[in-house]
Amino acid sequence: MNKDLVAIFEYLEREKGIKRDIIIGAIEEALRVAARKSIKGLINVSVKIDPKSGQIEVYAQKEVVEDVTIPEEEINLEEARQLNPNCEIGDWVDIVATPEDFGRIAAQTARQVIAQKLRSAERDVIYEEYRHRINELISGTVKRIVRGATLIVDLGKVEAILPDRFYPKIEQYNVGDRVQALLYEVRDTENGGAEVVLSRGHPEFVKQLFMQEVPELEDGTVTIERIVRDAGYRTKMAVSSTDPRVDPVGACVGVRGTRVKNVIRELNNEKIDIIPFTEDKVQLLENALAPIEIKKISVSDDESTIGIVVDDESYPIVLGKRGMNTRLCGQLVGIQLNVQRMSEYQANMNFQRAQLALMDDPTLDEPLRIEGMSSLIVECLVTAGYDTPKKVLNASAIELSKIPGISPEMADKILEEVRLKRL
Repeated sequence: MNKDLVAIFEYLEREKGIKRDIIIGAIEEALRVAARKSIKGLINVSVKIDPKSGQIEVYAQKEVVEDVTIPEEEINLEEARQLNPNCEIGDWVDIVATPEDFGRIAAQTARQVIAQKLRSAERDVIYEEYRHRINELISGTVKRIVRGATLIVDLGKVEAILPDRFYPKIEQYNVGDRVQALLYEVRDTENGGAEVVLSRGHPEFVKQLFMQEVPELEDGTVTIERIVRDAGYRTKMAVSSTDPRVDPVGACVGVRGTRVKNVIRELNNEKIDIIPFTEDKVQLLENALAPIEIKKISVSDDESTIGIVVDDESYPIVLGKRGMNTRLCGQLVGIQLNVQRMSEYQANMNFQRAQLALMDDPTLDEPLRIEGMSSLIVECLVTAGYDTPKKVLNASAIELSKIPGISPEMADKILEEVRLKRL
């Protein structure tokens, strides 16, 4: 038992970082409970363990009296002075009360309590070492794989957990693989211990990878204002610079893309979009979708939704796989994003204009006037025979764009102005 205890002390001190006095204190407290069960009648039972030899001794206190009436609690003066020559009547003395079979039986009895106390001590060590390192990058080795694809990662003194929902499904690991991840949190477990939780799917993981690669981020010249991510598919981040001489996007990309390539390599070729940040939501959205051109854009009154129209060929790109590109752009801007094809938009507008043209409204047959539109443009329309709002509403953008002096963009604007005036 003594050798086993010393081995436990050394292992926990060396591998788990738990100080020996903490370990001994936990075991002494556990064995004190076992000793009280093994030694009937004695009071004030205490246990002491030699930290070097592992020797266990159990002590009980007895009161010094002239005549012993309760042997379990009292001792006469003559016997007491053999233990402590200076004791007097009424003093208390410690006597050795270690049971013969205490080394084995007590250890078995106290095993559960010892385990609980050591878990508590280990939890304190984990909190002390890792609680201030939240959101730091940390490396370890995959020790085992449990519950499907959850990884147990050996960090040295402790084991961390990397849940399968916290890393992309495209990533596969085997026992012994090195893994770099974000220290996501330190949390309590049901059995009274603590565990370190890692993540490779959180946007902060990508941010910290860039912090390693880009000195301008570390010194504060460049700032990642917003970052959103669908792990394994795409990351979008908006960056700004406090120095007008420093291009924030260029700083993150690096010469010939070296900096961003290092991050992409760690993310197993995940796509990364880096865009200049602006407080203007419309401009930020345009930056996020560049080089795709937004043909039409509208913002709801409460600025909770933005609707955009893009060319039919650009629509699949803007939407992305399972609509993820649209969702990421919306998250980056902080607004719900609705995307529409140009052909669908035009069909809806044609239908609306046709409905408006059928209305019983006398103003539809009045001479054409378009507020805010050049008189030359209106004259071109009238000359071409579109001299009333109804005739314009019944026309298509293609038909109007054939009129000399009216471009396709101008034709769209004319139709929109006339439509809006009648709504």
